[in-house]
Amino acid sequence: MATGDVPVPRIKQDSDHVFYELTRSICPECRRLVDAQVVLRQGKVFMRKRCPEHGRFEALVYADADAYVRNARFNRPGTIPLAFGHRVERGCPYDCGLCPEHQQHTCLGIIEVNSACNMDCPLCFASAGPGFNLTLEEVEEILDDLVRTEGNPEVVQFSGGEPSIHPRILDMIAAAQARGIRHVMLNTNGKRIARDDRFLAGLAELQPSIYFQFDGFEERTYAVIRGEPGILPEKLRALDRLAEAGCRVILVPAVERDVNLHEVGRILRFGLDHPAVAGVNFQPAFHAGRHMAHDPLRRVTIPDVLRTIEEQTTGLFGVDDFVPVPCCFPTCNSVTYAFVDGETVIPLPRVLDVEGHLDYITNRAVAELDRDLKAALEGLWSSSAVPGGERAAAQFQISCAACDLSDMDLGQIAGHMFMVMLQDFMDPWTFNQKNLMKCCKEFLLPGGHQIPFCAYNTLGYREQARAQLVARERERRQARREKRRPSLAPITFTFGNA
Repeated sequence: MATGDVPVPRIKQDSDHVFYELTRSICPECRRLVDAQVVLRQGKVFMRKRCPEHGRFEALVYADADAYVRNARFNRPGTIPLAFGHRVERGCPYDCGLCPEHQQHTCLGIIEVNSACNMDCPLCFASAGPGFNLTLEEVEEILDDLVRTEGNPEVVQFSGGEPSIHPRILDMIAAAQARGIRHVMLNTNGKRIARDDRFLAGLAELQPSIYFQFDGFEERTYAVIRGEPGILPEKLRALDRLAEAGCRVILVPAVERDVNLHEVGRILRFGLDHPAVAGVNFQPAFHAGRHMAHDPLRRVTIPDVLRTIEEQTTGLFGVDDFVPVPCCFPTCNSVTYAFVDGETVIPLPRVLDVEGHLDYITNRAVAELDRDLKAALEGLWSSSAVPGGERAAAQFQISCAACDLSDMDLGQIAGHMFMVMLQDFMDPWTFNQKNLMKCCKEFLLPGGHQIPFCAYNTLGYREQARAQLVARERERRQARREKRRPSLAPITFTFGNA
């Protein structure tokens, strides 16, 4: 063989990524269930998947690969509900639910009481608009079913649309409280609170926790995210009125890159200073429902917000002050608590080894040293935790013995307790079935369906439920006109590629 005929040896090269896990996701175009690879590359976590019809997709999942791997230590065993709402027929994610394959109970139940809204935000996972209003009887049915499956439900959040414009919303809040649900929350943009004295008086009497949409301070922020550049004064007025009414508020900013990421430090400092605010829940924008054009490789993730908080608060809160929430999948939530007294702000992890006590894999011996302390931390580091209440204050008191709270009663402690949470929801680009199976935030529907948040908003459950709820409302109206009892069809779901 001539020298020129000898094949030149090729040099093998390493891949540019580490293959971390195989899961299942969906095609962002057709929602077909497909295999997906989770890979680590350049210090970040990405998801890769291929749809036979629409081709390949890649999205940023988590901007810190080391933390993503390390956070597996905080994956605590799930709690099984007392009863399930659906049997296994087609398999996850098409049997919601909850079905017996689901790995966690409902920590937080969400009831969308209407689809209408008094805003038209460009960013709205609910695609709010005219459609349906649940009746008080339907809400009571939902609440009774939650009690059946949970025994003593921790948190119910009334959402929409804009739930404050529902004519029976105060009655619905009262119905939840009458069933012994510990924390009842109202998810609101604040417009009615700013304007309606009678409504504010009703909130002052019932004292729900207020989950308050608050994205920043700049006109451009509200123009891009909410479509109303001049809305800030109304939001500030609503917050001041809530303070006067004695209602506790959690600020909820949707964080979008190149829009308001530069405002997160200012939002946090504002929350610390405002008398109504007990915490801030930062939510990186996820692209389901109505959303703006975006690059899935540049989406904001929890590590991006954590680093920004540390930079913009000059270390008042640092990345190491935050610990993953163990009840759901640990990369979905991260939270910290601080003892606040005037200018003094002490994050709890600086005086207590929170990570050590919530490490369920490598440090189990330490986690078992003090069962009361571990239970208190599990209560705080949970999706059911709501700052400002006596239960959270008691857990904080146990956890923060180093803060010298011995001379304070629970009411005083609640006033010094501040929560900062980060919640990252999945969209069609980042949907991970593994995470979904541990989800503990469920949408609650008439008829007993409890559907995990990210399934409801990505797989088609929302669209199907909305169409059927609209049909039920039409049937009720027709029945009233004809003076007969309405015939309401049960809510069901079908999926063509199951």
